[in-house]
Amino acid sequence: MKINIPDPVAFSIGSHPIYWYGILIAVAMLIGTFLVLREAEKLRLNQDHVLNIILFVIPAAFIGARLYYVLFNWSSYSQNPTDIFAIWHGGLAIHGGLLGGFLAGYLLLRKYGINIWQAFDIAAPSIILGQAIGRWGNFFNQEAYGYEVDPSALPWAMYIDGAYRHPTFLYESLWNLVIFVFLLWLRRRKWIHRGDVFLFYVILYSAGRLIIEGFRTDSLMLTANLRVAQVVSVIAIVIGSALLYYRQRRKAKES
Repeated sequence: MKINIPDPVAFSIGSHPIYWYGILIAVAMLIGTFLVLREAEKLRLNQDHVLNIILFVIPAAFIGARLYYVLFNWSSYSQNPTDIFAIWHGGLAIHGGLLGGFLAGYLLLRKYGINIWQAFDIAAPSIILGQAIGRWGNFFNQEAYGYEVDPSALPWAMYIDGAYRHPTFLYESLWNLVIFVFLLWLRRRKWIHRGDVFLFYVILYSAGRLIIEGFRTDSLMLTANLRVAQVVSVIAIVIGSALLYYRQRRKAKES
């Protein structure tokens, strides 16, 4: 599938370029905020408190995502420190964003007395949908793609950076959309317990990322053969599955 290389700049305001990467992230945040507020209203949570949490969580997630990425690319950024702030060129690691966002959210949820598991359940579909949308920012930036392949053997290969490659950003975007639909269905089931939606998000996203990361050429690396995202994914799957099993067993004993 050979398509023209997209211009990462959507348009300019005067001499200031507006990047597709930023536009897509902004769209993801707006849609996610809308979905969270709508679900919070159904559950009769204080809308002002929820909005305050969102306004703190979003910048915390950005900071976490950038710090995480810079940390694992420090050999490059230490030589060009001004590039640390150039997020319009990409370089936001979702695992760092989740850590930053959840930490800020946890602190504010305790302050407002909102059940943490309930809040994470509300947020999970918005987060995974935002990830699905955000992956297209990688397409416009020509990043987060896979290794070179023979297009006759892989008909859906995309022409990126001078060769036909696995469109790993597309794989992850589609997988995330499947998870989004599943989570919306799941949270309406009567047998579901608080926290289950979030834990399923953690497990399913991590399982997909574990596989898809193996096709990528630009992974953050711990060692020459050890990818950071795959290590984090395995840990998340184990912890998420253990918590889900333990909580289901406990609920079964209580009923």
